[in-house]
Amino acid sequence: MSKTTASSPALATPTDLGRTDRSQVADALNGVLADTFALYLKTKNFHWHMSGPHFRDYHLMLDEQAAQIIGTTDDIAERVRKIGATTLRSIGDIARHQSTADNDAEFVSPVAMLRELHADNLTMVEALRHAKEIADEAKDNGTSGLIDTWTDFAERRAWFLFEATRGEA
Repeated sequence: MSKTTASSPALATPTDLGRTDRSQVADALNGVLADTFALYLKTKNFHWHMSGPHFRDYHLMLDEQAAQIIGTTDDIAERVRKIGATTLRSIGDIARHQSTADNDAEFVSPVAMLRELHADNLTMVEALRHAKEIADEAKDNGTSGLIDTWTDFAERRAWFLFEATRGEA
């Protein structure tokens, strides 16, 4: 993963966070942002390729989850900018920062899709908890508070995905 670089003077946003703290928070948030984009695309992929007897329920659930996921991206990126750092710029930049694995399989069973997304959302919760620790160490209350909401969203998605596969083979 590449480190966040200092903003050019034209992009420098004043902040009371120290340079090291700002860099560490921004690096954590940019990792979360990359994984958010990767999770969004995987969720939409599975939404588009859903099949089977629970098609409608799963298709709609994944569409709702994808909308929530993409809805957080602007807040994450803007938080990075608010603390005086720069954020992701391209698909290539996302790929360099993401830890969420892509799934390019020709076919994935519906239950396997939901279980994979369940695991990915739990991994997102872990990444968010780690980012919160970094924000708290930096005394970055704004970032820390936002992370609480994003964590709750990811936990709820994981819960729904888990319950949708309970008892499925």
